Parts: sequence; C-alpha cells; structure tokens
Amino acid sequence: MEADADAEYAAIIEIDLADIKEPIVCCPNDPDDAKLLSDVQGDKVDEIFIGSCMTNIGHFRAAGKLLDEAGSVDSRFWICPPTRMDAHTLMEEGYYNIYGKVGARTEMPGCSLCMGNQARVLAGATVLSTSTRNFPNRLGDGANVYLASAELATVGGILGRLPTPAEYMEYASKIDSMSEEVYRYMNFDQIESFQKSAEQGKLIAAEQIVEVTGA
Repeated sequence: MEADADAEYAAIIEIDLADIKEPIVCCPNDPDDAKLLSDVQGDKVDEIFIGSCMTNIGHFRAAGKLLDEAGSVDSRFWICPPTRMDAHTLMEEGYYNIYGKVGARTEMPGCSLCMGNQARVLAGATVLSTSTRNFPNRLGDGANVYLASAELATVGGILGRLPTPAEYMEYASKIDSMSEEVYRYMNFDQIESFQKSAEQGKLIAAEQIVEVTGA
C-alpha cells in the first residue's frame, strides 16, 4: 500500500531507529505516555498478557523460547493467539507444552483480555500487555497496564518486575541467534489441515452452484 500522491499530513515525524538503545513502553494507563524502560525499571508485575491482533506467531515463539529457558515465572501469564491458525501451528511446534509447563493460561484464539469482556485480570493488578490500548479498567478493574513487546512482557513476567535494560538485553540475546527460526511468518497455504479445509470449501461451493444453476 502507498499514500495518494497528493495526500496531506498534519505532521511528519521521522524517527531514527539507530537512536533507540533500549525498549520503550507505554505507561499506565495512557497509550500516549511512552517512556524508556530505564525510567520504569523495577516496577512490580503481577500479570502478563501476550495476545491481540498486534502479535504474530513469531512473538509467541519468542515468548516460548524465553519461558523454556527460564523454566519458572514470577507472574500470571495469559497466552492468546489471535487466530486458530496461529494456535494450530504453535501446538504442532510444541509451544503449548512450554506454556503449560510454566502454568500459563492459554485462551481461545481471539481478542481475550484485549476486548476486556472475555476475560479479566485481577482487580488492581499491574500488567504487561502486548495489546494496543491500556485505557483505565479495560483489562481489569483498577488495573495498571503497561504496553510492551511480547519479548519484554515475557522477561518481566519471568522476573516479576520490569527489568533493567541490561537484564532485558541479556534475555533478548538468547533468541537473537535463533531469529530466523523464531520470527518465521506463517504461510496458511503450507498448513496441510487448512489446505484440506480450503479444498473442501471449494467442492461445497461448486456443488451449491450446480444446485442453483441445475448445470
């Protein structure tokens, strides 16, 4: 996609990613309140939500790798892939076993905590979330919600607090060497069960056309 040639903008903001040396989080409870990790490091964390339409399968693999390496966690984890295809692939690759090993709660694929009406964190909890919004009471009554990457949320959940930048980089370095494996995109046309479903759908559609037209 590209903008129209005559598109007009209220403002143009250019950010040089080379200038960003540490993770950035959005603080409770305003998605516009962005701060460097070093400004909020050490804050206690009660619950972790990895999900919403902002996550792709690579984020769940990265979380799994970090959780497998850690072996135990100091927070309550919620894992909710955005689609059934993500969940299917993660199960086949063994990540649900890792989530279960650390006691993570795996939700039905969809919105879950991000919607705020399918599940809720405990009242007053401090949460690291990969969702797009952290408005007051959205994820839980009186909850204080930081928006963060899946990787940072996982590290915070392992430690039970927001890590220092150095601690985060130590954990992140463990998945850097596996980045090609971890951050592979999911190709639906390469999943056998969904190939079969697609073929069945075509056959049903063809049969319905025949019934309607009598051809």
